[in-house]
Amino acid sequence: MTYLPQNEGLLQYWLLLLSIVSIGNSVQSYLTTSYTRRVYSAPETTVTPLHARTFGTYTALASIIRLYAAYNITDPVVYQLALWTYVVALGHFYSEWLVFRTARFGEGLVGPLVISMGSVVWMLAQWGEYVR
Repeated sequence: MTYLPQNEGLLQYWLLLLSIVSIGNSVQSYLTTSYTRRVYSAPETTVTPLHARTFGTYTALASIIRLYAAYNITDPVVYQLALWTYVVALGHFYSEWLVFRTARFGEGLVGPLVISMGSVVWMLAQWGEYVR
């Protein structure tokens, strides 16, 4: 029995890696607000334990969808769902930074912006390579 995705290409491994890392982030969000405060770091922003847990819950859900996509990357519905998780994340982080001003551009925000944007671009560019 193999534990890694079995299709060709690197995107499926990227999705797997991010799923694993994100599950860790979700657990951390239930234990402390420290990471969440690094993302939502605007001076007048208060990050509560409830906010951190809500963020962790969304992240866990997105991680599960991305994990399914890593192993079922040729399924168009699963691929689209995974793509949408990154679109929603990208919209969320950009809006918190540019619209609501609860996040500042810095070390806590750069990672999520780069990962979500890069993943959206990569998944759109590779659609025809995976989805059959």
